[in-house]
Amino acid sequence: MKTKANQSQGMLLFRLSANQTFAIGTLKVREIVPSQPLTEIPFSHPTILGAASIRGTTISVIDMAAAIGYRPITPEEFKDCYIIITDCRRKVIGFMVRGIERICECSWRDIVPPPNNLGRNAFLTGVTRIDEQLVQFLDVELIMSAVEPDAKVQYPVLTDIQREILKPLKILLVDDSGVARRQLSDALDYINIPYFIATNGNDALQMMRNAANAGSPIDILVSDIEMPGLDGYELAFEVHDDVKLSGAYIILHTSLSSDICLERAKQVGAHQALTKFEANELIQAMLKGAEHHSAIMQPA
Repeated sequence: MKTKANQSQGMLLFRLSANQTFAIGTLKVREIVPSQPLTEIPFSHPTILGAASIRGTTISVIDMAAAIGYRPITPEEFKDCYIIITDCRRKVIGFMVRGIERICECSWRDIVPPPNNLGRNAFLTGVTRIDEQLVQFLDVELIMSAVEPDAKVQYPVLTDIQREILKPLKILLVDDSGVARRQLSDALDYINIPYFIATNGNDALQMMRNAANAGSPIDILVSDIEMPGLDGYELAFEVHDDVKLSGAYIILHTSLSSDICLERAKQVGAHQALTKFEANELIQAMLKGAEHHSAIMQPA
C-alpha cells in the first residue's frame, strides 16, 4: 500500500558567525564531535583545515565558514569548535563550525527556495524561519563540489540501440541542487538524450500536469529526494496518485547512503531509488523505465 511521505525534516542548526544560523538535514549527518587534532594536507584547497582521525577513519575537515565566504575559523578558535561528520555524494567528510545550536524538526513545505538574486555561489538550497529566527539551509553538495571537485567526469556508456530506445521518451529531471542538475544534464547531453528540467518539486508537478493535459505526458521522472517545498517523496506520491500522471516511471535519487531513504522511496510509489551520482546506474534505471513504458503501451 502506497502511503504519503512524512514531510518532517530533521535539521541540525549551527553557527558560522555570531548573527546567522545555518542548517543541514540530519540525514546527511553521521555524528558531531568536538574539534580534533588536525594533520595538514599538502596542496589541498585553502578551506581544508587538515585531516582528522575519527574512530579509526581519516577524513578531510573543511572550514565551512570560509567555504561559503564567511570569516575563516582561526587556530585559536579550534578548541571551541565542533566537527559535523557528513555522508554525502558517497563520501565521508567533516565540516568545522563555530557552534552547534540544536536539532529540530521542520516541514519541507516551510523551506522555500532562496531568492534568485543571490547568484550561483550562494551555497543555499533554501531558507526558513524557526522560532522567528531566519535559518539558511546549506547545499552541502555544492560546497563539496567547490572544495573537492570530482577528479574525473563520469559519462555513461550506451549502445546505439539503447539510445534509440530512450530518445523518444519524455524525461523530466528534478533537483534543487545546481551541482546535481549539472551532473544529470551533462550525462544525458553526452549521449544525446533530450530531457526537460525543473529546479523544485512544485514546478515539476505542474510541468507534468501541463504535459499530460496537452496529451504528451512525461514518461520517466528522475527526482532528488531532499528538496524544499515539495520533496521527492511527496512528488512521487502525487504522481502515483494521479491517474493522468501515474504512467510515469519514477526514479528517486539521493546523495545519502541510507537504506531508510531507499525503502521510503518505494513506499511512496517510486519504481527505483538510487544513491547518486553514478551515470551508468542512472542510464540503466532509465532503460528499465523504457521497458516499463513499452510494456504498459502493449495491447492487452
